[in-house]
Amino acid sequence: MILYDSCPVCGSKNILPVLSVKDYTVSLEHFEIWECKRCTLRFTQNIPDQDEISPYYQSENYISHSNTNKGFVNKLYHLVRKRTLHQKKNLVIKTTGIINGSILDMGCGTGAFLNTMKQANWKVTGLEPDAIARRKAIELYSLQLESSEKLFSLPEESFDAITMWHVMEHIHDLHGSINQIKNLLKPQGKLFIAVPNHICYDEEIYKEFWAAYDVPRHLYHFSPESITELLSLHGLTILSKKPMWYDSFYVSMLSEKYKTGKSNPIQAFLNGIVSNTKALANVDKCSSVIYVASISTWH
Repeated sequence: MILYDSCPVCGSKNILPVLSVKDYTVSLEHFEIWECKRCTLRFTQNIPDQDEISPYYQSENYISHSNTNKGFVNKLYHLVRKRTLHQKKNLVIKTTGIINGSILDMGCGTGAFLNTMKQANWKVTGLEPDAIARRKAIELYSLQLESSEKLFSLPEESFDAITMWHVMEHIHDLHGSINQIKNLLKPQGKLFIAVPNHICYDEEIYKEFWAAYDVPRHLYHFSPESITELLSLHGLTILSKKPMWYDSFYVSMLSEKYKTGKSNPIQAFLNGIVSNTKALANVDKCSSVIYVASISTWH
């Protein structure tokens, strides 16, 4: 069990509890979420450590591991995923300026995105902690994924792109991992990080029922300010931010179910629309944000 007495990102002691959130996916336990008043990071307090957290991922509903297609929300997820996989591929190719490069996808689940990059003739490497998901990647895409520990034995400066699609919020060794990721990037390489954003409008609506808190699997709950702080500490600079418009709808559908005990797709859709409308003029208010970063030239 991990109890923080300072902010996991910036180290400030100015931290306070803000919410008590229930694990709706697996354990039904409650976990406290605290906030750093300096960098605005929120984080889950009293979390299971790396050796204890595995049971909290063992659910058929945990879609990135099980690839389940059961239920309306999961069917919708799969429908949208086909579109977003190609959007991500195009973002990587356009940002790196490379047609056939080398890519590392961290926490790649069952390998859907890596398969998309492989089909685009990229050299792909995938890390995934869950053995069941790794086996599914072989079945679905003939992809041989590595366990996450391999991160620290990969050759330095070997990737044109490193992607973390909704992964960084799960990593226990946050600073060690970001430092190693920087080492693995080629000098002109690009890092792509997608994370939920707790200062979005759908969080304001749902608060402790906001599905993107996903305790205790989500160890940290980032804001644009805390992501900037974290990357800066490791000599990385944010080049651009991209909105993830679909996330507000997906998160709102789950949140609505947590809050009311039943699916309410119409209300969830309306809340998603309002959330995205408020983020149109400011990507920092989007439900989830993709951060594109590179090694700082001054470092």
